[in-house]
Amino acid sequence: MNLTASEPAWPDQLFAVLKAADIRQVGYVPDAGHARLIERCAADPAIRHVVLTTEEEGVALAAGAWLGGQRSALLMQSSGVGNCINMLSLIKSCRFPLVLIVTMRGEGAEFNPWQVAMGSMVEPTLRLADVHCYRLDHAEDVADVAAGAIDVAFNGELAIALLLSQRLIGRKVWVK
Repeated sequence: MNLTASEPAWPDQLFAVLKAADIRQVGYVPDAGHARLIERCAADPAIRHVVLTTEEEGVALAAGAWLGGQRSALLMQSSGVGNCINMLSLIKSCRFPLVLIVTMRGEGAEFNPWQVAMGSMVEPTLRLADVHCYRLDHAEDVADVAAGAIDVAFNGELAIALLLSQRLIGRKVWVK
């Protein structure tokens, strides 16, 4: 799979927001929509980047980071949200901040019908788990909305999710 759009600038803006927020650990399951952001995190010696086996491990990583005095972020695709449901109860019970950055699938022009079901459930599911959701559709909104949402997470010890729409990340197509 490749993105049909040229390399967008919003991942670099989002990386700058993570740096400004002193994010020191980033957990992720590899995802094409996060590729540039993952590359930037991996290249920065001040950020520990952790490849996860499954997304719910990232919730435990965030808890451990917070207990150890560091801030973290968890990158995932919308289908990974379903894997985290049980672990999200940890946030509510233990009250620690969680920053989720979710690339959305299953929206307009989705080539994979298996992505549609979970894509349509991500936001309502996260809201039921007391995760505050901020949807990003336009590159010009990324830095400001992300910075504000991350402040909410760490100042209020709350869970937030930045939902990066397919409109923002670009339409994915199969490359033969």
